[in-house]
Amino acid sequence: MSAAAQVEIQRTGNGTAVLRISGDWLITAATPGPDDVQVDLTAGLEPRTVAFDSHGLGTWDTSILTFVIQLSDLCRDRGIDVDRSGLPQGVQNLLGLAEAVPEKEDARTTEIRKSVLEQIGEGTLSAAGSLGEMLEFLGHATITFARLAGRSVRFRRSDLMVLVQQAGAEALGIVTLISFLIGLILAFVGAAQLEQFGAAIYVADLVGVAMVRDVGALMTAIVMAGRSGAAYAAELGSMKVTQEIDALTTMGISPLEFLVIPRILALALMMPLLTIYADFMGILGGAFVGISMLDLSFTTYIQQTAGALSLHDLVGGLFKAAVYGILVALAGCLRGMQSGTSSSAVGVATTSAVVTSIVLIISACGAFAVIFYALGI
Repeated sequence: MSAAAQVEIQRTGNGTAVLRISGDWLITAATPGPDDVQVDLTAGLEPRTVAFDSHGLGTWDTSILTFVIQLSDLCRDRGIDVDRSGLPQGVQNLLGLAEAVPEKEDARTTEIRKSVLEQIGEGTLSAAGSLGEMLEFLGHATITFARLAGRSVRFRRSDLMVLVQQAGAEALGIVTLISFLIGLILAFVGAAQLEQFGAAIYVADLVGVAMVRDVGALMTAIVMAGRSGAAYAAELGSMKVTQEIDALTTMGISPLEFLVIPRILALALMMPLLTIYADFMGILGGAFVGISMLDLSFTTYIQQTAGALSLHDLVGGLFKAAVYGILVALAGCLRGMQSGTSSSAVGVATTSAVVTSIVLIISACGAFAVIFYALGI
């Protein structure tokens, strides 16, 4: 059992008050505070000096340091000298370290709340700076892609093959699940309305056209934003923390060529293939509902779907998928290259990459809808 921390005050005839410290001074237990001692010190004639006697002190930690420092501040305000020679040598050494660097004058100032206009101004400047960095990154990436056509870009083909596998074959599982469920949901929603008019067969048209034109590429891109885009940001952010990107620059190797271009190529190549697979799985999800709920045969469902689709629908969806893949890779690499040099900054970059990717994907989808409508596609 640990002994309770105690402080006893003994006054001497020469104007000195000796504080006898005993027991175990641990931060997990109750310890006397300087205010308790101050009451006894100021009762009657104040002493000229406060000394310590620590012969009865047992186990101690930083709680005794806090007590001595706070008591010293109180004594200094009252003009009372403090003699620490009676404390253990370890306590004296730690007190010397704690007081070696003085506290800054403005260290304890309360934060001034900024006005609304100031917050709006700072947000606007931050957004403008972020937009400038994004445009600069996009410009460098475009120039690097132009150099890629002349085969003057340096990156390892083996890295590209690994990235293709990660963005392609390893993503089939989640794409299968999401696409099948999306097709199933579209069929459920369409069946509930079309059955009222005896047009249940057109569920196949609804699911097929929606998946091939927009939903297949859109949902695949969102899945890849949370999967590959976040991974790219985390990888490049970690490389920036460990100064690997700086090392590449020092060796004369462009990080854009060596790290960014392979990732953009991998997603640009794999997104159309994943989209074709997602379209197929979505149509299967709709067929499941058509066969199980609407009493349609599989042959009838497939024939109805094939009749509703055209080559323009397929090509348009694949073009959108390639653009979405480039946007996801650009957003992930951009946020990774912008990451700070701390572990928390990597997490912030990863989150920002996912948000930026989804915003770009939805914006591009809206733009494509307007453009395709204007072109009559």
